[in-house]
Amino acid sequence: MSDDPFANALILTGPTASGKSALALQLAELHNAEIVSMDSMTLYRGMDIGTAKPNFEDRERIPHHLIDCLEPWESASVAWWLQQAAQAVRDIESRGKHALIVGGTPLYLKALFTGLFASPPADTALRTRLEAEAESLGRQALHQRLQQVDPATAARLHPNDVRRVVRALEVYELTGQPISHWQTQWHDDGPSEPPTLACNPTVPRCLVVDLPREELYARINTRVFSMIAAGWLDEVRRLMELPRPMSREAAQALGYAELLAHLRGQISLADAVERIQTRSRQFAKRQLTWFRHLPYGRKCEGKLTTAIWHPKIWSSSVSSTDAPHV
Repeated sequence: MSDDPFANALILTGPTASGKSALALQLAELHNAEIVSMDSMTLYRGMDIGTAKPNFEDRERIPHHLIDCLEPWESASVAWWLQQAAQAVRDIESRGKHALIVGGTPLYLKALFTGLFASPPADTALRTRLEAEAESLGRQALHQRLQQVDPATAARLHPNDVRRVVRALEVYELTGQPISHWQTQWHDDGPSEPPTLACNPTVPRCLVVDLPREELYARINTRVFSMIAAGWLDEVRRLMELPRPMSREAAQALGYAELLAHLRGQISLADAVERIQTRSRQFAKRQLTWFRHLPYGRKCEGKLTTAIWHPKIWSSSVSSTDAPHV
C-alpha cells in the first residue's frame, strides 16, 4: 500500500474561471466522489461570491471539504492545508468513496506531489523589522533590496506584494541563500512524468482544464460582472464590519482590495471592476505559465475529462488496452 494519502485521489486543476467547479460536480457524481477544495481563498467564511465558492445547493448535492474552515482574520499555511487535505481524503476513502481534489492554488498542488518546500521557519522579530521598513522606507525600496540579493525572485514579485517580498528577504537573511535557490531545488524534486493512480497505473491522477486564452479572458470579464450583480459589494461591506481586520492571506483574494478601496471612497465602482478584471486576467496568465511547465498534470478540454476518468478506472480488471486514447 502506498504511503501517499493522495495516491488514489483524482485532482482537477486549471486557471481561474476555467469551469473547474461545475465540471467537478459532474465528475463527483460519476465517480461516487466527494470534493476536497484546493483553493486557498474558499477556506474563509464570509468570502463567498468573490471566491466563486460552491453555493449551498451544490454542497448539498456533493459533499465539499476544506471550505469555510477559517475566519477572515485567520491565516492558513501550505503545511496546514496539506495536513487537512490528507485527513479529508483518508476520511472519504474510509467510507468507501473516492476523493476529487479541485482548485487552482499552485503551491497546494506542488505540495501534493513533492511535499513541502523546506524553507526556514518564520522569524517574528526579523519579519516585524522588515515590515516596518516597508512602511517607513516604502515598498519600492524593499523591492530594490530584494533585486540586489535575489534578482530572480524580484523579477516575479510586484513591489506591492509586501508579504512575499518580506518573506524572500527573511529567507535570505536567515540562510545566506536567496529563496529562488531553495525553490529551484524544490522544483527539481518533482516527477518527470504525470503521476498515475496507484490502483490503476494507466490513469493520470491530475488533469488540467485547458481553454484558449481569449475564451478564458472573456469568461473572467463576464464573471466579474456577474459577481457584482450577485451582491459582491455587500459581501465586502460585511467584511469591513467584522470585529477584526482580514488577515494578510485573506486580503490577497482577487478583487477584495479593489472593492474595499471603492467602499472607502478612493476609486469609483467602474474603476474597481476594471481593475479586478485586469488583475484576474494577469493572475490567470501567471497560472497558465505555471501549468505550461507543470510535470504533474495532463492538459485536456473539460469535455474530455469524463473520457479519461471513466467509471471503469476503479476496476482492477482494467488493462492498458481499456485506457481511452484522447
